[in-house]
Amino acid sequence: MRRRFAVATAVAGLCAPVCALHAAAPSGVDDRIAIGLQGESLTNTSGGGGGSLTWLHNYSADALAGVGVEHQVLANSHWTFGSVNGAYSMGQGDQRYSIYGEAHEGGGNSGDRSFNYHIEAVGLVGTYFHRLSVQLEDRQFFVDTVSGNLPKLGVSYLWDPHFQTSVSYAYSVGSNLGTRLLAGKIDIFEPGVNWLMGFSVGQATAAVLTPGAHIEGQPTSIPGLRVKEGYVGATVPLPSWRSEISLILDYQKLYSPFVDSKRFQGNLNYVFHIGHHGK
Repeated sequence: MRRRFAVATAVAGLCAPVCALHAAAPSGVDDRIAIGLQGESLTNTSGGGGGSLTWLHNYSADALAGVGVEHQVLANSHWTFGSVNGAYSMGQGDQRYSIYGEAHEGGGNSGDRSFNYHIEAVGLVGTYFHRLSVQLEDRQFFVDTVSGNLPKLGVSYLWDPHFQTSVSYAYSVGSNLGTRLLAGKIDIFEPGVNWLMGFSVGQATAAVLTPGAHIEGQPTSIPGLRVKEGYVGATVPLPSWRSEISLILDYQKLYSPFVDSKRFQGNLNYVFHIGHHGK
């Protein structure tokens, strides 16, 4: 039986990336303003959209911090949250480590029902021989009626200066998060444009893929919600404007005995470099 999937939606860094905000500046100090615009459609709803504004500061080539705010609307739902993030890298040559953390705090309403939105994450990335990277991350969810931890293991390999592949697996621990996601990604670096494409498959509660979601009044902890996702995108540098622009198109199919829903999302991001000087 197909039911209406009325949701508030916010992908929590598990699927298609919106903007690579953890990358350090090439050298020295760098300030960036990132502006994001989003539009999406969802089966049996009027769709929605939103926007975000983020400030990032590289204290050096090894240290980064940022703050931001985001607002989203979808069907009869809306929500707002603030974000803080930071990253620090250490090591030289063939062995380099980066630690990072982020927090997203806010809330919203789905119809006449309010919900909370709290997601935090910490992670470690080790890079070896300038090619192989291993990521360990734990992401904690407190969204509406759902809570739990989602550890993730990821591996990336830079085959040559123009081609990189990545794969990751996330498996929830404790509470009612009920998530198992396998993801893969390809990055192609070319002069004048960088391409990316990827996928994710597995199982997740509505809270992981669509925080604040409910189906005809049912809670977010809907068991057995399956997801298939694919996305493609490109980033184009604009040197004369001291900026870059990226577009990512993301398709998700969500299904279970209670749900059969398709979601299409477009993300347009513009990053402007306020100032840059080396040390």
